[in-house]
Amino acid sequence: MRKYKIGDSELISQYKAGNEKAFEVLLERHKNKIYTTILLIVKDSDIAEDLLQETFIKAIKTIKSGRYNEEGKFLPWISRIAHNMAIDYFRKQKRYPTIVMEDGSNVFNTLDFAEDSFESRQIKSETHAKLRELIQNLPDAQREVLMMRHYMQMSFQEIAEITGVSINTALGRMRYALINLRKQMNQSDKNFEKNGK
Repeated sequence: MRKYKIGDSELISQYKAGNEKAFEVLLERHKNKIYTTILLIVKDSDIAEDLLQETFIKAIKTIKSGRYNEEGKFLPWISRIAHNMAIDYFRKQKRYPTIVMEDGSNVFNTLDFAEDSFESRQIKSETHAKLRELIQNLPDAQREVLMMRHYMQMSFQEIAEITGVSINTALGRMRYALINLRKQMNQSDKNFEKNGK
């Protein structure tokens, strides 16, 4: 006979009531998805393991303190914690993705070099630094969607669930992020030409 699957919110209620096993069930149920979310950002299995532990420790503290109130939305809530921890780690490492525009082209086509000479490495390094700077200038909501979409390769459905907005809002934020990046790049090019003369 199959066992009835207890929902996440019921498990959290049991855990709040002192049933430690209930949290273990939640952990087993969701840890693979959370781990993958983290791994996609940090690209290192050991660091992902550490951040996974930290995510669940933070979740336990929040639940035990009585501050958890995401009714029936445990996975998006804990995914958001994991995502934020991974992004914080990622920011500290100062590593940012190559951003692909709507037409499929890279923001900086200079990232693809035929030969990896010192000059090309230098340009690539400067380009990545410039891209990091431009991304940092984006509003938080736009930067978050852009990172999730292009670096974590998440669907807009997943982004909407994790950030707690509609798919249309997530799409809109992505669109504005790309528009703002393009504006910043154009402005940056104009300043470079002006100063270069």
